[in-house]
Amino acid sequence: MKILKEIHGFKKFLFWLAPLLLALFVLYPEILDKDKPVVAYTAGIAILMAIWWMTEVLPLGVTALIPVALFPLLGIMNGKAVSEVYFNHLIFLFIGGFLMALAMEKWHLHRRIALRLLLWIGLSPARILMGFMLTTAFLSMWISNTATTMMMVPILLSIIAKMEELKTNEGIRQMEKGLLLGIAYAASIGGIATLIGTPPNPLFIRVFKIYFPQAPDISFAQWLFFAFPLSVLLLILAFSYLYMVFFRKGKANFNIGKDIIDKEYRSLGKMQYEERWILTLFITLALLWLFRRPIHLGSFTIPGWSQIFAHPKWITDGNVAIFIGILLFLIPAKDRKKSKYLMDWHTAERIPWNIILLFGGGFALAAGFKQSGLSAYIGESLTGLKDIPPIFILLIIVTTITFLTELTSNTATVETFLPILAALAVAVKINPLFLMVPATIAASFAFMLPVATPPNAIVFGSKRLKIQDMVKAGFWLNIIGIVVLTLVSYYYMTWVFDIDLSQLPDWVK
Repeated sequence: MKILKEIHGFKKFLFWLAPLLLALFVLYPEILDKDKPVVAYTAGIAILMAIWWMTEVLPLGVTALIPVALFPLLGIMNGKAVSEVYFNHLIFLFIGGFLMALAMEKWHLHRRIALRLLLWIGLSPARILMGFMLTTAFLSMWISNTATTMMMVPILLSIIAKMEELKTNEGIRQMEKGLLLGIAYAASIGGIATLIGTPPNPLFIRVFKIYFPQAPDISFAQWLFFAFPLSVLLLILAFSYLYMVFFRKGKANFNIGKDIIDKEYRSLGKMQYEERWILTLFITLALLWLFRRPIHLGSFTIPGWSQIFAHPKWITDGNVAIFIGILLFLIPAKDRKKSKYLMDWHTAERIPWNIILLFGGGFALAAGFKQSGLSAYIGESLTGLKDIPPIFILLIIVTTITFLTELTSNTATVETFLPILAALAVAVKINPLFLMVPATIAASFAFMLPVATPPNAIVFGSKRLKIQDMVKAGFWLNIIGIVVLTLVSYYYMTWVFDIDLSQLPDWVK
């Protein structure tokens, strides 16, 4: 009890320290940039929000609204512009995904899927963790990390619910945390393996060609040859780390006989009308997400269904999720005593709106970083690295981007840093690929905060994790990612991309 009081007291101290730090940046903006005070203002707000999110003294959704109140007052962003940031296609993707998850739960389809998966994967904690991480990472190679996580979390939550029914103890709660974090981490790690796996990757290709039009093209296969082994290595390390932290403390003893699970599954009987409809819609949603855009496999391309429309680029995963979500309200149910349709608004009200606000706050903060010039300020501060050995330059860049992405979107970070790194590479006479490729990948290595990536926000939306859980686990995985990415880039990427660190290539003009 004394320890709990001390922790609460420390949180209170941090809670009051945060606005004092903000006041310091507001009163003395020359700390960062005397010519652009909004840079310091934005940094102060970012520190305030980060501390309040981590201490959770205020409701998370309330902290997420701080940009709406302070950005216009301090001249960082127009009030209308910052308000609009809170609702975009990713938010609709969340809402559509939550509707599908609630529908599965309403008609107990999650229970059927959970029991079937337990029988198929196996009942040991290691098998369950590895099964979900492998599946999530593989899907994230081809479709958005967000859509993948949206598909996997409802299935995982149903398995967790079944585990809680069969055996409730502290070990199960530890397993819950490890499994949820496993999905979030696997989604981010899997996304780096292909050029289409996560938005920063194709963005890098576009920026690279703009700055170095004479450079040879980076093919899908060449990127895969470098990034896939890196992804596999990180996935193994993430699995081992999560297993050691959450499963090997002597508490996660989950030994339930297969015959018990089989009996439970048989007791469900035949799949009901409503379950069949929801399963059909769930599979349809997954396929629409998977094949929305063309999938380029070297010289072979699988066409995307969005190409049949006049404006395929206007269609997003969020549009697809909402379309399927609306169908849930339109398809009649046979069991009218329970509901007239597959979904009703009373059930939909359970969408975790505080998490929606939390992620919106992350978007707003990212927009503030870019609008104020804080991202550019951080990037330009790296240009004094000319006399440092290349491996240490790489380490500094990877570390900076990894932790910066905890508070900004990975796409915004890459958009800001890649042009700076292109210029830095020419200035220090290093092949631009040596800095730009690892920087792009590092933008996907934010494992600490819910606002860092969509997968993090989605698993946090399960309400089974605290920010402290994510910070503790994510910090060390960030460190692991930084070290591994730096070493693999220095010793392996230079061979794959034929990078000579002693001179600039001929295509740099």
